[in-house]
Amino acid sequence: MLTKAQIAEYDDVGAIVVPDVLTPAEVQELRAVTDGFVERARGLTTHTDIYDLEDSHSPETPRVRRIKAAHLHHPAYAALTRHPSILGVLQALWGPHIRFDTAKLNLKCAGFGAPVEWHQDWAFYPHSNDDLAAVGVMFDDMEMENGPLMIVPGSHRGPVYDHHADGVFCGAMDPANRDVDYASAIPLTGKAGSITVHHVRAVHGSAPNLSERDRRLLLFQFRAADAWPLLGFPAGIEAFDALMVAGDPQPPRLEQVPVRLPLPPARLQGSLYENQKGMKNRFFVTAPAAEAV
Repeated sequence: MLTKAQIAEYDDVGAIVVPDVLTPAEVQELRAVTDGFVERARGLTTHTDIYDLEDSHSPETPRVRRIKAAHLHHPAYAALTRHPSILGVLQALWGPHIRFDTAKLNLKCAGFGAPVEWHQDWAFYPHSNDDLAAVGVMFDDMEMENGPLMIVPGSHRGPVYDHHADGVFCGAMDPANRDVDYASAIPLTGKAGSITVHHVRAVHGSAPNLSERDRRLLLFQFRAADAWPLLGFPAGIEAFDALMVAGDPQPPRLEQVPVRLPLPPARLQGSLYENQKGMKNRFFVTAPAAEAV
């Protein structure tokens, strides 16, 4: 599924875009399913186990910024965890044995989609090695105007940066620390049906969507089967092995990788968006007009 050039780009940059992975019919079904979820958020007054709501949400005007663990709530989402083309991409990077982790659907709807501050996924869930990646499935065309995922090239080869504020995990890097050159970040743009793949240690974020176009990205967390979570797996080994989506379970492989534990836990739980409310300084600022759309 990947050329040698694409594999080299992933190794060098820490991310790639693979076009035309899903068919137009698959994309259309996913959009329709997602529209139904947003409509069913009408009447909600707060976050739930399924919905993470925009700060500007109201019961009359539903605004959803995330569907949590999307694969558990509809078979169209769940089917993508074993999509042969997606698994083919990951097997080209890591070999035949692939384990799923979880999924979330980030909705940046036209005119008000919330930003995601700079962070490394590795800060949330360090493992015994770093053969982990997030796969983003584009439901809409991603362009600069609607807040695409941005990656700092080569940052996956650097340190794990501090994601704490006042000694408490907040799930984001403090831009005042100037840990990396954010101006060097590149966008992962593409047409609906494309996928993004970014390394678990790559520094990434995304600006708010203030355009007139939606930007919905279903993110799946995958790992090589020999990457085991350092914080353990409370559900037990049977449940851990049930997450295998290709190949066979493998014993842990321990590599010399930098680690910072996400402890003490963030004061606000529920999603990355809530975690990041504990930040002292922000990089992305949502324009006041966006909240009134």
